[in-house]
Amino acid sequence: MTRPPSCVYVTHLVAPKHGSTPAECEDAVVVLPDRSHDEMLREPLTVGVCDGATESALAKDWAALLARTVAEEAMGLPDLLKPGAEFEQFAATVVDRWDPWLAQYTKERVEDGRPLKWYEHTKLAEGAFATLLAVRVDPDAEPRADADAADDGEPTPGWRWRAAALGDSCLFHLRDDRLLEAFPVKSADDFGTVPDLFGSRNHDAALLAERTRFLQGDCLPGDRLLLATDALAAWYLSAPDRLAAVRELLEFSGPDDLDRFGDWLNGLRERQQLRNDDVAVVRIDFEGR
Repeated sequence: MTRPPSCVYVTHLVAPKHGSTPAECEDAVVVLPDRSHDEMLREPLTVGVCDGATESALAKDWAALLARTVAEEAMGLPDLLKPGAEFEQFAATVVDRWDPWLAQYTKERVEDGRPLKWYEHTKLAEGAFATLLAVRVDPDAEPRADADAADDGEPTPGWRWRAAALGDSCLFHLRDDRLLEAFPVKSADDFGTVPDLFGSRNHDAALLAERTRFLQGDCLPGDRLLLATDALAAWYLSAPDRLAAVRELLEFSGPDDLDRFGDWLNGLRERQQLRNDDVAVVRIDFEGR
């Protein structure tokens, strides 16, 4: 019997820290192609997840620009998310976009009768900062006909993912909801107070590329990728029962669950299991059996 066509489902949720509004959230997520979470995808997809550093000015705006740019660039360049000239060119390109964006922002502030204060100019001169996690997923050109073949002898569809990370936003590769790979942070003890950050005024593209870590892997039907900013990633890696933790998180499967997701996060915060920070999570489900 012919197996149903392989496909991918993607959804993401973003929630502000307790006491903040969604407009104040400094985590940014961009998924391309931009489709409904319940729509099957059979083509390549890219994701940018960025966590703006609160200490810097306009961190949420820089995170949004960085996430958008890396998702767009990785969609056009399949080899972007690996060491080499293409990633360095991306780093140079996104930094070059900051000053024109900032000039437009400054102009709009003047037109709104809210020109920048002197202390804002001082802070903006230092630049904005964010972590970067980018992923590209591609279906295999040919189904696998080796040991991964299903019981009926038909080749198994698969996918290849590539990821780039600067900082402590994390990718988790799950099989049967159990952790196969954690990237770039391996354990809760590895989270520090000063992660590497992507600066909007860092024109040393080679240095940014040198500090970025790269990884690739393969997914089979039934696998999941979870992408999460640091607070939720640390919660998962520190959970005494990671399988139970994943299954809690999987209760939230789409944008209609955002209010329940926020309530769940606040419950974790009240029990001091989750640091009070903005949270972003992307869930990529691989189907086909």
